[in-house]
Amino acid sequence: MIEQVLNRRNVTQALHHVVSNKGSAGMDGMPVKDLYAYLTENRERIETELRSGTYLPQPIRGVAIPKSNGKTRLLGIPTVIDRMLQQAVAQVIAIKFEMEFEDYSYGFRPNRNAQQAVLKAQQYINSGLNHIVDIDLKSFFDEVDHCILLQLLYRKVKCPLTLRLIRKWLRAPILINGKLTKRRKGVPQGSPLSPLLSNIMLNDLDKEMERQGLKYVRYADDFSIYCKSNWQARKTGNQIFLYLKNKLKLPINREKSGIRKPVNFTILGFGFVPTYVKGERGKYQLVVSEKSWKTLKLKIKTITRKTTPVTFDERIQKLKELQRGWLGYFRLASIWGKLKELDGWVRNRLRYCIWHAWKKPERKRKNLIRLGVDQNHAYAWSRTRKGGWAVAQSPILVTTITLKRLENRGYGAMLDLYSKIAPHLNEPLYTRTVRTVV
Repeated sequence: MIEQVLNRRNVTQALHHVVSNKGSAGMDGMPVKDLYAYLTENRERIETELRSGTYLPQPIRGVAIPKSNGKTRLLGIPTVIDRMLQQAVAQVIAIKFEMEFEDYSYGFRPNRNAQQAVLKAQQYINSGLNHIVDIDLKSFFDEVDHCILLQLLYRKVKCPLTLRLIRKWLRAPILINGKLTKRRKGVPQGSPLSPLLSNIMLNDLDKEMERQGLKYVRYADDFSIYCKSNWQARKTGNQIFLYLKNKLKLPINREKSGIRKPVNFTILGFGFVPTYVKGERGKYQLVVSEKSWKTLKLKIKTITRKTTPVTFDERIQKLKELQRGWLGYFRLASIWGKLKELDGWVRNRLRYCIWHAWKKPERKRKNLIRLGVDQNHAYAWSRTRKGGWAVAQSPILVTTITLKRLENRGYGAMLDLYSKIAPHLNEPLYTRTVRTVV
C-alpha cells in the first residue's frame, strides 16, 4: 500500500488539495505556498524514509479556538508536509473503507453532505418517529482509543509501513502553551486524516444500529436515533450507551444527551417546528436553531463593528462572503421572516459605521447636505447629542442612506439572495409559521 500512497498521481492530488485548503503553518513555520518547492527538493529523501519506515512526523502545533458556549476547542495543526502525506494516505485508505460505510453516515464522504442528513432526520420525524435519542459524545476527537482504532484499520490495511506511519501521526506530541505534551489517545482535529479515522471508528456503531434495526442519522460524531415511543427510546439509548462505553471506550456527555421531542431537538444547526397548514397535521418543517442565529449575528457584529479599521467596500465584501456561505448551508430552512428583521438590523449597523466614519460635526453636516437634507436639519443633526446607534435608526439616516444607495455601494440583502437560492419556499406559509413558533 505504501507504493500506492507514493504514486506520483496520488501525491500530486494530495498536494493540490492541501494547497487549495490553505491553512496555517505547523511547528516548522513553513507556509503552504512553499510546499511545492520543498517537495521538489526533498521528494527522494521523503520517499526513501517512508519506504524504510524511518520517517518521523514533526510535533503538532496546538491552537485553542473559542466555541459558542464560551469554552475552547483544541485544534492540532500538523506541518504542511505531514498534512500532504496524511492526505495522500487518506485518499488510498478511503477507497478501501468507503464500501464498508453505512448509507446513513453522511459526514466527510463523497457525494454526501449535512443537508442530506438533515432531510433524512426530517423524513423520520414526519413519518411519526417523534421520540429522538440525542447522544453527544464527550470530546470525541480527544477520547479515541488508539489500540481500538488501529485494530479497525488492520481489517483493511495490511501494510505494516502504512499502519506504523499512521500510528506515528497519532502519537505525535502536541505543543500546548509552549510545552510538548505526549498523546496516548485522541485524533487531532485539523489533520486531513481525522475525518476518515472518525468514520472508521464509528462505523462499528453504525453496524450495531443497523443490526438492531434502528432508524438513525450520523454526521461524523454527531448522531441521533428516531423511535416511535418514549419506552423504545429509553431502551435504545441505554443499549447504545453500553455499546459505546464497553466496545468503543467512548464516554457520553450526559448533560447534553437525552430523549427529545422534535421542537426541542436540533441537528447540525437546524431545528424543527410544526407546520400549521390544513392537511399537514403532525408534520414539521426546518428552521435555523437559535444558537446558529446567535453565531451569525456575532459574525456580522464583528464585520460591522464601527471601530474595525477597514474601508466600507471591504466591509461589504466580507459581509457578502458570510451571507453566501451561511445561506448556502441553511437554504433548506424556512427563515423568511427572520431574514427580513436581520436585514434591517444589518443596514442600521452599516449606517452606524458610515456615521462614525464621518467623525467631525462639520463633515457630518456637509455629507448630510449632499444626501439631500436641508441646511437647518443638517446642522442640528450634525451637532446632536444622541448616540451613534440612535442616529443610525433615526429618519435622518434611514431616509438619506437608503437601501438603493447601499445597493449602489455593493450591499445585497440576505432576503433577496435567499429568494434566489430557495425559490421553492412559499413566502406567506413560511413567514406565518416561523413567526408563530420561533
